[in-house]
Amino acid sequence: MKVIKLLICALLILLTNLNADAEKRKILFIGNSYIAVNDLPTVVKNLALSFGDTLEIDSNTPGGMNLNGHTTNPTTLSKIQAGGWDYVVIQAQSQEPSFDPTQVAVDTYPYAKKLDSLVHVSNPCAETIFYMTWGRKNGDAGNCPFYPPVCTYEGMQQRLRESYLEMSMTNNATCSPVGVAWKKVRDTNPGIELYNPDQSHPSLSGTYLVACTFYSTIYHKPSTGSTYVLGGVLPADALTLQTIAGNTVLDSLENWQQYGSLPKATFSKTNISNQYSFTNQSTRSTQYEWNFGDGSAVSTQTSPNHTYISNGNYEVILKSKNACGKYDLFRDSIHVSSLPSAVGDVERKSVIVSYSNEMLTVLNAGNADQIGLYAMSGSLVRIEKIKEGTQRISLNRMSKGIYFYSVSSGSRVISNGRFEIR
Repeated sequence: MKVIKLLICALLILLTNLNADAEKRKILFIGNSYIAVNDLPTVVKNLALSFGDTLEIDSNTPGGMNLNGHTTNPTTLSKIQAGGWDYVVIQAQSQEPSFDPTQVAVDTYPYAKKLDSLVHVSNPCAETIFYMTWGRKNGDAGNCPFYPPVCTYEGMQQRLRESYLEMSMTNNATCSPVGVAWKKVRDTNPGIELYNPDQSHPSLSGTYLVACTFYSTIYHKPSTGSTYVLGGVLPADALTLQTIAGNTVLDSLENWQQYGSLPKATFSKTNISNQYSFTNQSTRSTQYEWNFGDGSAVSTQTSPNHTYISNGNYEVILKSKNACGKYDLFRDSIHVSSLPSAVGDVERKSVIVSYSNEMLTVLNAGNADQIGLYAMSGSLVRIEKIKEGTQRISLNRMSKGIYFYSVSSGSRVISNGRFEIR
């Protein structure tokens, strides 16, 4: 019983360490009224808090401000230079990225690059996130005569999507695909009004959709099930907005983050019986931590192998980190049932294993023929043939640490347990 409690405690500690320090994030919003209306930063903060995540926020959002204006705005520059930001969100004036590509190349892209450069001077490890906005409800009537694609919502939205992805690519940054999520809501749930009466700024539902999209962009988790709903948003609508936002970001995560530096963790696995080989397929990562879910030690190998010594269900967690310490988690479940079922108490008691002073003593009544020793990682360290009677196995050449043993007869496991060399 004591051994089981120790294993459970060890597992809890490992899981805690995997999530310990990266739930506290700092984010700066730079933009205009599309951020200020309904206080988007606070909505994102409250949404994160509902999941136990801590998000420190700040912003500078003068009405109508474009990217050129932000490059010389004293408040913007001061907040960027304060440093310590994990993420800096950059949002252009709502119309400027939708104009003719040749105009955007002159009036928008250079200032996006300048802002991104200023961010990284004071925040070398910050991730710039370009905030893809949405087309106006019925297109941009004021600019329609000069550039016909913006005469409709669909045309304006397409140009915004193209421009924000271009800014993300040329600045090695991440994109938050708010405009894509916005279009999905319009197409599938037209009864949810995303616009204010001005047909441009977000309604309360619109702001909530934006916040859910940013939560998934930052934390790589869906916001579905959050207990925080912005006042004025119907609970049923909130669930729809949470779901669409999460699916938009997470179903196509590489579309939005392929140009930036945020890690993406993933792996594949193969197995023979209870022995698993994990192939790391993470991107933008330099350090790895594997938790195999069975109480064994965390592995820092890129693509480790692991042997499970007991049947059961296990959750494998890969934590992939970049050079700045930002990380992503990927989880997968494993069901081990290939090991022989436990034998009855009579047969189990026929093999007694004890450890003392670097010596393993095996009392075998004749039921077993070998004993395998495994490291905490699950790798096989040593295997010994055993015969009937009492045998002593010297372990004085083995390193200090916790080990598992498995006594078997042919393919049947008769007894298993653990010991520690101090």
